[in-house]
Amino acid sequence: MYTHQSFIASMKRHVKVAIIGAGSAGISALRQVKKTTEDYVLIDKGPLGTTCARVGCMPSKALIQVARDFHRRRLFAQSGITGPEHLACDIPAVLRHVRCLRDRFTSGMVQAIRSQAGDRLLVGRAKILDVHHIQVDDLIIQADHIIIAVGAKPDVPKAWRRFADRILTNENLFEQETLPPRMAVIGLGPEGLELGQALNRLGVEVTGFTSGETLGGLSDPEVNAVVRKAIASEFPIHLGSPAEVEPDGDTLVVRSGRTTVTVDRLLLAIGSTPDLDDLGLENLGVSLDERGLPAYDARTAQVGDLPVYIAGDVTGCRPVLHEALDEGHIAGLNVLANVAEAYCRRPALRIVFCEPQLVMAGRSFAQLQNTEITIGSISFEDESRAVIEGTNEGLLRLYVEAVSGLLLGMEAACPGAEHLGHVLALAIQQRMTVSDLLQMPFYHPTAEEALRAALLDAAQKLHVGGGSPLPALCGSCPEPPLC
Repeated sequence: MYTHQSFIASMKRHVKVAIIGAGSAGISALRQVKKTTEDYVLIDKGPLGTTCARVGCMPSKALIQVARDFHRRRLFAQSGITGPEHLACDIPAVLRHVRCLRDRFTSGMVQAIRSQAGDRLLVGRAKILDVHHIQVDDLIIQADHIIIAVGAKPDVPKAWRRFADRILTNENLFEQETLPPRMAVIGLGPEGLELGQALNRLGVEVTGFTSGETLGGLSDPEVNAVVRKAIASEFPIHLGSPAEVEPDGDTLVVRSGRTTVTVDRLLLAIGSTPDLDDLGLENLGVSLDERGLPAYDARTAQVGDLPVYIAGDVTGCRPVLHEALDEGHIAGLNVLANVAEAYCRRPALRIVFCEPQLVMAGRSFAQLQNTEITIGSISFEDESRAVIEGTNEGLLRLYVEAVSGLLLGMEAACPGAEHLGHVLALAIQQRMTVSDLLQMPFYHPTAEEALRAALLDAAQKLHVGGGSPLPALCGSCPEPPLC
């Protein structure tokens, strides 16, 4: 029992479940908890509204869409449309438009949170005192069970915090009234790649840096090579060396390898760190890792054998919205169960909304290095729909179990990747083979025809090796369209 003097002097309240964090994972957990009990509290330090709606998926996609629309002017002349040289991009107006859409999505989420939690919503900073007690301002919550869903925040190196006023992250980028003329994007994972390309297309002079050799989270070297070429054709990128940054008057000097550039601001996208400031996880009585997190079972969401569960971006496991929802769902189901049940997770699905779009579904190329696989691939250079739309660059690679023809995973950089990825993620979840997938109808002209070509490539290789045969003609026309 916690016996600190503040505990004795504070107001007290007992609940069965305390959920810390009202983001996607926390709300998903709450929906399940409410099916069993109304004896709960939902605690959030504010501002309300999920990371996705406030500073993540939604405002970034709004910015990307404007940048994509403006960028398409380069195709107008060859299409017979005159006057693209007169188009201009009003950056302050673009950012107001992004904030307007952001506020629309955020207000909807705030209403949903308040509707779900009602008067059991506490807005304040939570501090865990022990496995059964949480302090929120002057209130002590005695909870039989705790769910931790506090999310994550952008990682900013300690040495760079002295010029933090010149660093932009997803948390403050969309609040800017305008954009500086020159920016360095540090980190070319999904977020850095998306926003760096968008900012460049809007007229900012962007230079990208990453210490690794791959972009957007890819692991397939052939797909990565396609992306490097595409992105480098729009703005300079420097890979393989860490970036060093020093202030120089009102500017910043970025050095990486033999490259030195002077910029006005940094866009920092090197990853995120669990949002654990003053949360008090050390008071749970279990060891913490280098990130400050306790060990937990990803299949049950339970921390050791404690009545404590953890879910969402705070874990850093699969920091995307649908995974946060799943993790919150698991935590909410298990928190009041007699025995925590282990749940099977969906196949991994990750999409990057740059151009060409990137998608990774199922097991990655790197994860399959010790597995005997056949690879089916297709270039989008001559894909008919992509040629029409002026987006004919990209590569799709399917990873197939060599003996059975079972689809295991895929990585791609291509137009329509977000849609192809969903189809293939479902196919992986349903344990479909190449032959099964070739029974689908493929409408002409669509990007899905490229998927058929990649499947046929894999099927022919499997057939030569004595694996799965090609399907019957009635199941899938094996030749390309006549046009």
